[in-house]
Amino acid sequence: MGWTFEGDQPIYAQLVYQIERKIVSGIYAPGVQLPTVRAFAAETGVNPNTIQRALAELEQIGLIQTQSTSGKFVTLDADIIHDIRQMLAEEQIRKFLFAMTNMGYTATEAADLINQYTGKDDEEDEPTGMC
Repeated sequence: MGWTFEGDQPIYAQLVYQIERKIVSGIYAPGVQLPTVRAFAAETGVNPNTIQRALAELEQIGLIQTQSTSGKFVTLDADIIHDIRQMLAEEQIRKFLFAMTNMGYTATEAADLINQYTGKDDEEDEPTGMC
């Protein structure tokens, strides 16, 4: 997952979102040390002050922790990671349903389309394939 930024919201907020996704998806595993601010800045092409602001917000919500002499680490608290993962999933579902209702679909019709897309015939079957 590369770093991409769009003009519709502040860069630090986009960084927070992208780092959250990297944590909940396991790219940055629990307990792993994060790159330094300078390394993040070089990797993303973003000003170090902006990186620091994003990391401070992630620390405030509990996803990362600073160890005074060792750097910043992903939390070991599985509950926090789970809760953020759930929140991000719900946000995507809300966006999807909003887009689908704007196209005239009901929530049930949208769910039916998802089931068709994943090869799921009814709620008892396992999906046969996903993109």
